[in-house]
Amino acid sequence: MYHLTQHIRVVAALVIREMQARFGSKPGGYVWAVLDPLAHVAIMTVVFSTLARVPALGNDFALFFASGYLPFTFYQGMSSFVAGAVKSNRNLFSYPIVSPFDAAVARYILQFMTSVLVTIAVMLLCTSEGSHLHQLDLAPCVEAVAVASLMGFGMGMANISLFAAFPVYEKVFSLINRPLYLLSGVILIPDHMPAPVHDALMWNPLVHMIMWFRQGIYPEYAATGLDKLYVLECASVLLMIGICLFTASRTLREDRI
Repeated sequence: MYHLTQHIRVVAALVIREMQARFGSKPGGYVWAVLDPLAHVAIMTVVFSTLARVPALGNDFALFFASGYLPFTFYQGMSSFVAGAVKSNRNLFSYPIVSPFDAAVARYILQFMTSVLVTIAVMLLCTSEGSHLHQLDLAPCVEAVAVASLMGFGMGMANISLFAAFPVYEKVFSLINRPLYLLSGVILIPDHMPAPVHDALMWNPLVHMIMWFRQGIYPEYAATGLDKLYVLECASVLLMIGICLFTASRTLREDRI
């Protein structure tokens, strides 16, 4: 019980440290956390509203892009932020009570809280259909972002050890990861794609996560092909792989010596 309490205190202290390092002591850092995704949604809204009269779902372009971009960032932002946990906190590991796992958990908590607050703020600001907010079903939204964050945590944990052991892999991963935004159904609805393209996209669990999230935003959305069990299986496997690689990493053990 004592060790658990100690770890909780260490993680809480690391969360505060990471918050100050990421956002600073001035409120501008927190404002930018909201302005960045809001600006992205605004740009996509302007671009696509000039090309089409209505979005693929509903009548609000901003709400449509937010419903795809925000759940995607729960995975993408989490995996990127957690992957840098050990590198940015290495000087703290000389203290016996601070472990690399504590640093990773602290970053998970901070990123999840930030993503939740940003999602709430952006969803309230980006929609022109105020009455639509009363039709939201929060359960699918919460479930989708929770699974997306756990998958991001698993990927981040795996990359902590892989980046440390294979520096070239970090560049390769960054290159491969770039088109993920376009292949995850953020901009387009997979249901509207030709059969071969649709079938290929459905192998991507992030496509299912975004469909899952959009079910809570659009009651009329059927989400053809959504497989929640597949998403849970992928998240569980990736989380297990990430924790195993993190635990077995020789590089991380050497950092503790």
